[in-house]
Amino acid sequence: MNFIIGEPILEKLLEEAAGNARLRTNHDLRNSASDTSQRMLNALMPGTAVPVHRHLATSETVVLLKGRIAEIYYDDNGNETERIELDANGENRGVQIAAGQWHTIEVHEPSVIIEMKDGAYAPLSAEEIR
Repeated sequence: MNFIIGEPILEKLLEEAAGNARLRTNHDLRNSASDTSQRMLNALMPGTAVPVHRHLATSETVVLLKGRIAEIYYDDNGNETERIELDANGENRGVQIAAGQWHTIEVHEPSVIIEMKDGAYAPLSAEEIR
């Protein structure tokens, strides 16, 4: 199925995120339920709470399509080690997060990211979330 990632879908997702109690929503980009990749658009509003987490089995690619966010990295003791500012109209537009890297995001303005990981979706395990 062809799908255009353009301003209309980004605005629709941001509107849905603004009306969601979690202040975020996503759109699955997989071709079918048997597609074992993880590809999604994630619309995020300022104030959304994404817990510090990691993915033990896969790296994660995050590309900012609209807005401004910070990708924040932590060490195993919960200390912030790096903060990467992403701006859809700026110099930094995405990051590749290594498997096992603790991270979260801070949303500065309504934003949409595309995130990609290997393997079929599985909820985060207890050892992957703080």
